[in-house]
Amino acid sequence: MSFTSPLLLLSLLALPALVGAYAWARRRPGRYAVRFPGTPVAAGVAGVTPLWRRHLPAAVAALALTALAVALARPHATVAVPVERASVVLVTDVSRSMRATDVEPTRLDAARGAAEAFLERVPDELRVGAVAFSTTPHSIVPPGHDHERVRAHLAGLSADGSTATGDALAQALQLLDEDGSRRPPAAVVLLSDGETTTGRDPVEVAREARSARVPVHTVALGTEDAVVPNGAGGLLPVPPDPEAMAAIAETSGGESFDVAESGELDSIYKRLGSELATRPEQREITAGFAAGGIVLLLTATGLALRAAGRLP
Repeated sequence: MSFTSPLLLLSLLALPALVGAYAWARRRPGRYAVRFPGTPVAAGVAGVTPLWRRHLPAAVAALALTALAVALARPHATVAVPVERASVVLVTDVSRSMRATDVEPTRLDAARGAAEAFLERVPDELRVGAVAFSTTPHSIVPPGHDHERVRAHLAGLSADGSTATGDALAQALQLLDEDGSRRPPAAVVLLSDGETTTGRDPVEVAREARSARVPVHTVALGTEDAVVPNGAGGLLPVPPDPEAMAAIAETSGGESFDVAESGELDSIYKRLGSELATRPEQREITAGFAAGGIVLLLTATGLALRAAGRLP
């Protein structure tokens, strides 16, 4: 929380003085004493008011004055607001290594489920596109409000071929450029599990993304001991390459994540969906504090009049 006029918060220093004056007034003996020999009997009939109830009006009044003092300083709070015409392209690796089962049920199935969770998380106003890639980019969906097209794209993915990460990122940037949104808000989410084996250098493309102010958020999926059949009766190791993915993210100005389990992947996609679909904005909340202070002040007045027939 921030304040337009923070010096006015110094008015809060008057509260301790007011509390002290209240305590002194409560302890000061009455100006006139009434002698009545039946005082114990009268007290027993009238009953004793609990201590907390006697001081409740004053406590509520102190809260009211605190709220009003904060309102004078014109507080502002940071809130998340939807981003209009924001565009995101999901770039998914569907090379042969995505058949690995180290992330259940397979890397590709886990990636598909997480992307669907991402679509559930983001508002309809977010323009979402998609690119799948292996040896070359394919199954391209331009950014749009029709998220069902992206879901259909995800459902039709299958894993085979090599890994052309740089070509896929270049295709995603081209989609954003054609969409007219190659200025923020726009972003790319790249999910891959292995190093680039063909095509352009992805770090070079990441530099282009940074120049276009399009961050690339990367998710490295898989574990070090993962293998897939090599087609000749043997097994091919397919460890992830988190260092390469982190270099892409850092160069472009995005974030990088390492994922070993499908549940963690799902949470990352949900987080990214929330971040990419909204932006922080400072909004003044003076009215809320002022209204709360007035309500508390009226409450304190009512409690005092009801309890003692006078203000605290």
